[in-house]
This record gives sequence, structure tokens and C-alpha cells, in this order.
Amino acid sequence: MSELSGLYALWERELKIYLRERSRIVASAVNPILWLFVFGAGLGSQVSVEEVNYQTFIYPGIVVMTVIFSSIFYGAYVVWDKRLDFLKEVLVAPISRTTAFLGKVMGGVTDGVIQATIMLILAPLFGIGVGASLASVYVFLFILEIGLVSVGLIIGSMMESPEGFGLISSFVTFPLFFLSGALFPLEGLPAWLSVLSILDPVSYGVDAIRGLMLGRYTFGLTLDFLALSVFALAMIAFGTIAFKRMKL
Repeated sequence: MSELSGLYALWERELKIYLRERSRIVASAVNPILWLFVFGAGLGSQVSVEEVNYQTFIYPGIVVMTVIFSSIFYGAYVVWDKRLDFLKEVLVAPISRTTAFLGKVMGGVTDGVIQATIMLILAPLFGIGVGASLASVYVFLFILEIGLVSVGLIIGSMMESPEGFGLISSFVTFPLFFLSGALFPLEGLPAWLSVLSILDPVSYGVDAIRGLMLGRYTFGLTLDFLALSVFALAMIAFGTIAFKRMKL
């Protein structure tokens, strides 16, 4: 088996698993919509952001939220694959652990793209048009997902139980989301909070998607692209090392 064939086989397996879990597909659309209606409409009735409807303002952030949760929690499959001895079968195959890691990454990214697409299809219902910027939105979502899926896989490679994975992944996921500016503008924050938001790689994903969808940037598209690219490449490097050191 060539490395490319192994990569494709792993990606195809992950995609088939996702498509068979219809409840997961439904939940990926329902949960973000609940956030929009309950949180967006509730708080939005009292808050406006520079004359922009609050529900509209947080919509790009909710799209990114979908990506964060689906991408990082995807790492749980590594834990289950270790328990079911599937990873042993993969790793005795004539492919490198780097290929095994990248195959998992591409499977997780595909799942995330599908879930983000559902949210983008629903955007016009909330008065948001993507239009000509749609291709750029997908580029930034793709880069962000590579980094976040890698984070999830790194955590999964170090965990022995689903309970341990859930604890650590929640510890990582929620700060990434709440510090990203998905729910509030990053301008005018206290100094300590501003520093944390700048260090959060997801902030640049939210800024890029919000800028492309609403025309509102904090960092600018060039900085967003560079920051996300560095994050994705760094996580791929760390993830490859984690898979090579992973104990089964």
C-alpha cells in the first residue's frame, strides 16, 4: 500500500463513519441554532454592536463555534480506535504514522466542512449574505479546521479513556471559544483580556469569517491568514510527533 492510498483509505473511513451517524449531523445544525435563538435573540434584545443586530454580529462566531467543537471533539475517535485496536491494524500497515495522522486530520476537516456548510446555507435566513466571499470563507475555515482537528488528535493520542479526553478537551475548547471574540467585539477590552484574545488562534478565524461575511475586521485579513497558517502548520508538526510517540 502506498502512502497516498493509505491516506485516502483513512479519509474515506472517517467520512463514512460520519455520514452513518445521522444524529450527529442533525445535532451539528440544531445546537448552533439554539445558541443563535436563545443567546443571540435573548441578549440581542438588549445589546447592539455599533448599530449591528447582535444576532447578526455573532453569527460568524457561531459558525466558528461549530468548527471548534466538532474539530476538537473529533479526537475522541482516536481514544475509541485504541480501545477497539483499530489503530494497531493501521500502524502495522505499510504506511507511516505521519500518513496515519494526516489521514485522520483530513477526515476530521471534511466532517467540519460539512457542518460549517450547514450553517452557511442557513445564513440567509438570518439576513446574512456570503455571496462572492464564499470561497474565501471556506479557505479560512479549512485552515482553522486543520489546526483544531490536530489539537483534538494530539489530545486523543495522549488519553487512555473517553472520560479523560472529555475533561481535557473541554478545558481547551471553552477558553478557545470564549476568548475568540465570537460573542463580543475585541475592541475596548481590558488589557489582560485583550492579550489573551490576541494569543488565541481562533480569534483570527472569527475575525476573518466575520470580516468576509459582515465587512468588520479587527486584525485584517492578511494577519488572520498568517496567524492561522502558522497555527495549522505548528499543530500538524506537534501532532505528527504525538502520533509517533503514541502508546497503544
